[in-house]
Amino acid sequence: MTETETIAYDVVVLGAGPVGENVADRTRAAGLSTAIVESELVGGECSYWACMPSKALLRPVIARAEARRLPGLSQAVRGPLDATAVLARRDEYTAHWHDDGQVRWLDSIGADLHRGHGRLAGPRTVTVDGPDGTRRTLTARHAVAVCTGTRARLPELPGLDAVKPWTSREATSSEQVPGRLIIVGGGVVATEMATVYQALGAQVTVLVRGKGLLPRMEPFAGELVADALTEAGADIRTGTAVESVARENGTVVAVTGNGDRVEADEILFATGRAPHTDDIGLETVGLEPGSWLPVDDSLRVLGSTWLYACGDVNHRALLTHQGKYQARIAGDTIGARAAGVPLLETDPWGAHAATADHHAVPQVVFTDPEAAAVGLSLAEAEQAGHRVRAVDVELSSVAGAGLYGDGYRGRARMVVDLDAETLRGVTFVGPGVGELLHSASVAVAGQVPISRLWHAVPSYPTISEVWLRLLEAYRG
Repeated sequence: MTETETIAYDVVVLGAGPVGENVADRTRAAGLSTAIVESELVGGECSYWACMPSKALLRPVIARAEARRLPGLSQAVRGPLDATAVLARRDEYTAHWHDDGQVRWLDSIGADLHRGHGRLAGPRTVTVDGPDGTRRTLTARHAVAVCTGTRARLPELPGLDAVKPWTSREATSSEQVPGRLIIVGGGVVATEMATVYQALGAQVTVLVRGKGLLPRMEPFAGELVADALTEAGADIRTGTAVESVARENGTVVAVTGNGDRVEADEILFATGRAPHTDDIGLETVGLEPGSWLPVDDSLRVLGSTWLYACGDVNHRALLTHQGKYQARIAGDTIGARAAGVPLLETDPWGAHAATADHHAVPQVVFTDPEAAAVGLSLAEAEQAGHRVRAVDVELSSVAGAGLYGDGYRGRARMVVDLDAETLRGVTFVGPGVGELLHSASVAVAGQVPISRLWHAVPSYPTISEVWLRLLEAYRG
């Protein structure tokens, strides 16, 4: 490795995914010189192997499902999806795995991109091993922000390496649709990819260790999604652990805990994420390689005055939009501290506190039906010691839902704090409900009283009228 120059910046960001890009954007807006280091593609996991390709794959699936619920249109969409066209549109949304456009955006904000593997090399110091065999040293006057995200976590199973299993990366970037696909897991990646590949023509078998799908949401969310996948032809097996895997003459064989052999052309493990911190020099600053990085609400790593961690690596909320929110908080905080602002707004809901991480994290699962939630589930609220009441409404009772599509099935729940008479959480499940979620996020994050929500009149006839039904059910 050839040593080159040392370059000083105000801020150095490790990782140029959406989170790192947002840190850089805010620190540049504060007038701080900023370097951003990336070992793969600028735009990160979300742009090329997660959010964007998966949603590009899902959109035709969902559009066809919704069209099939409308008389006058349903007969026109009875045929199979054009898998080649769906995959080609996915390729367009990943820019064919080229990052030129994202690099131009970094240039436009005045951040310096350093390509290569970045590692901490002591306080406020990062070395970058470039693809050309050179090593640069970057120093940070004010802050280093770790935004390296996560990688797929694979279980330790006999025969796994030889099978060459899919992770979320292979599932979202595959150039073809396997005839048969085993999916191990029951969370967001598992349910979304089951939705995609079953609709594109694969025979999908989902093996779930737990009791049901989407275990972090209200139980009815996973139940409704499981029902829809089963009706579409997928085989959902709950309470099923995989004990071993092998590839026999090109066929994947998964052996379950009860001795069943499940065969497929490919197997996808959607079994969680691990922090991408194993080789970024954490040991040089007294931290454990491969660990999550705990932070305070200003996103500063606990025990440090200069190191920040935003996005998945801090394990607060493994969602792109939440990481970008954290990045904006962190970037503004770094700018304020660099400017010598004597008193930061670190109280709950202040400008320098990522309070929403604790109380108002929104998530949409783009299955058919969609599942959307923000804040606490009923079980989480009760476990936290809050005195709460759940209010449920069938979405089919709302005129807008019936107009959206014949046979509309879905449910809404709001979890009401009985002492404050505000909302602790809201969940919607049904076609098209993802676009309802921000109204719930505003209500939860804003701690809007039930008495005031009563005056937020939903338009008729929209699915949003479910808010009126929920409030009526609560008031009695």
